[in-house]
Amino acid sequence: MALYEHVFLARQDLSQAQVDALAAAATEIVESNQGKVTKTETWGLKNLAYKIKRNRKAHFVMLNIEASGDVVAELERQTQINEDIIRYVTIRVDEHEAGPSVMMRKTDRERSRRREREGN
Repeated sequence: MALYEHVFLARQDLSQAQVDALAAAATEIVESNQGKVTKTETWGLKNLAYKIKRNRKAHFVMLNIEASGDVVAELERQTQINEDIIRYVTIRVDEHEAGPSVMMRKTDRERSRRREREGN
């Protein structure tokens, strides 16, 4: 089984519950094809560098996947069909990152800096 990171961007007008449902649907696709999702991270609503399909912001979600190439091909096929997902990328990796991803650590740092400024 190969290791992959799958990141998708969902439309800005979706609620957090709808974004979570998209992540659950992706997990279901992988698990129904004998793959395994080891970690799911929702990075939140972020600004985009440029408009994508008339969206200035998007919800970012990352999945760590253990699966064969056929499972990833099916996941990408289903992702392309979904109108709520405006972009996606799947990358094969040698090993999954232990603990929170760089994006999650970045938001934690920003929160702690904000708290420090408010306290002073």
